[in-house]
Amino acid sequence: MFKKALMGAVALTAIMVGGAQAEDLKEFRIGILGGENEADRLRNFSCIVDKLPEVLGVEKVALFPAADYDGVIQGLLGGTLDYAELGASGYAKVYLEDPEAVEPILTTVQTDGSTGYHSIMVARKDSGIATLEDMKGKKLGFADPDSTSGYLVPAVTLPKAVNASVEEFFGETGFGGGHENLVLEVVKGTFDAGTTWASGVGEFSDGYTSGNLHKMVEKGILDMDDLVELWKSPLIPNGPVVVRTSMDADMKNKFKTFMMEMPEADPECFAAIQGGDYKGYTEVTPAFYEPIIDARRSKIGS
Repeated sequence: MFKKALMGAVALTAIMVGGAQAEDLKEFRIGILGGENEADRLRNFSCIVDKLPEVLGVEKVALFPAADYDGVIQGLLGGTLDYAELGASGYAKVYLEDPEAVEPILTTVQTDGSTGYHSIMVARKDSGIATLEDMKGKKLGFADPDSTSGYLVPAVTLPKAVNASVEEFFGETGFGGGHENLVLEVVKGTFDAGTTWASGVGEFSDGYTSGNLHKMVEKGILDMDDLVELWKSPLIPNGPVVVRTSMDADMKNKFKTFMMEMPEADPECFAAIQGGDYKGYTEVTPAFYEPIIDARRSKIGS
């Protein structure tokens, strides 16, 4: 199964490079955001590779694990991907470039019933940095320019928290190349602190119930005892499950039904794809993301 998923990824990359734009109902193409080890991302999504062909009436499912967020965003804008799970800021970028490119259909529901999560700033516990104020003049790492929690929300909300612009308060900023790598760079000392994402529900010692920290703890590559939380953002809308707007309506409905039934039909697959514990999915429309679209328009311009 894993080999099949990997072959699909290679095939889809060839399609994207070739610039093919035509609809092909024989293949369902899934974009997977960067920010985590590629083998882990392929493995997490491999559980639906064998199921979706029968559900959707296609010959195969291809996985495209992009190197970063923008790889998936460009695939969606170019029509070479059929489905992806985006962060709210990533969706905002697609929407601002082409409102008709994709359709948000679902988002996740946290274990406490909320439909949001948080940006979390963490530092090494032994660094002597214990509060946000201690970061004055220090080096802050962001995850990815197109990440909601890893860049957009901190960039917009931190100035109020520190009563200064990001450029004035922090000595230096940079990007860590995705959420997982950013946290590893904080542990290594490349950054004094970094922003990543978490549900904010449950225990910090577990990396919360879901999110990047939780996934890293589950994989055994992070010990939360090594970190301290410096700051938590206001609630951010959970990112959407998006599909290509021009997709065949019958296929779109079948896919939506498959996804909504997954939390009960295959909870292990649901947890693998989402990276933690959630109640399930709920339907959304573009209106749910208007605050993030407005924030991205204001901060980044696209």
